[in-house]
Amino acid sequence: MATSIRGRGGIGPALPLLTPAYLWLVVAIFLPLSAMALFSFMTELPMSGRDWSLTLEHYAAFFSSGLYVTLLWASIRLGLEVTLWCAIIGFPAAYVLARVLKGRAREAIFLLVILPFWSNGLVRIFSWAMVLREGGLLDTTLNAILPFRIDIDLMYSYPAVIIGLVHSYVPYMVLTCYLTLQAIDNALIEAARSLGASRLQTLRRVVLPLAMPGLLAGSVLIFVPVVGSFMEPRILGGRTGTFYGTVIEDQFVAVFNWPLGAALSFILLAVVLVILSLSAPILRRVQ
Repeated sequence: MATSIRGRGGIGPALPLLTPAYLWLVVAIFLPLSAMALFSFMTELPMSGRDWSLTLEHYAAFFSSGLYVTLLWASIRLGLEVTLWCAIIGFPAAYVLARVLKGRAREAIFLLVILPFWSNGLVRIFSWAMVLREGGLLDTTLNAILPFRIDIDLMYSYPAVIIGLVHSYVPYMVLTCYLTLQAIDNALIEAARSLGASRLQTLRRVVLPLAMPGLLAGSVLIFVPVVGSFMEPRILGGRTGTFYGTVIEDQFVAVFNWPLGAALSFILLAVVLVILSLSAPILRRVQ
């Protein structure tokens, strides 16, 4: 009883601090989601001036057309590939930051890692367009170095989409892995080395298991937005950059079919939640 009283007493002083955050969540997240959920069941938008009624035809359109299913699978595959590349690039960088570099060198590299957050997403994407196009920075540099001429034109291709997305999201992997790697006690690593473990064995048997929460957190932070991404595929992919997210954007911006776009968005949300829920037992065992 005393514990419950202390618990209730502890919540009271915190309410003034919690209220603004929860009010913001309601206004900025739940109300727009509720409105979009209602739109997904409408035949017409209320602001169009035409009569509307509730229907399930927009959800049925997803299952009746194989195109949406194909694009959704392509987006899931894109999310998995980008997450994998972010892990391959981000984990070693985080390890160097947390376990190797010290002082000003660490601060300088850490600044370079978070630098993409300081620029607009469109600026980053168009910068890659200047690098990857024919006659761009990459093409010009290689032709200036190599004794023979090569033509590198990665624009409007699947690799260009991967490069743009990895550049945008790899800092999330670096930051989450850095936090977990920095928290590893040096005594554990020294104990493994004193027992005869090599550097590779120490990394595989000690460091990786302890850093797994950071890897998993970074993977979730990357996979979820990449599946619904549309800017990088649209600008860097061209015709090959047609994914589920670009179709949703078309429904809202080009076609002005908000009900179908809302229905496709909620189907994507449901699929992502199912994937995360199915992988939750595996993730708990890994942790």
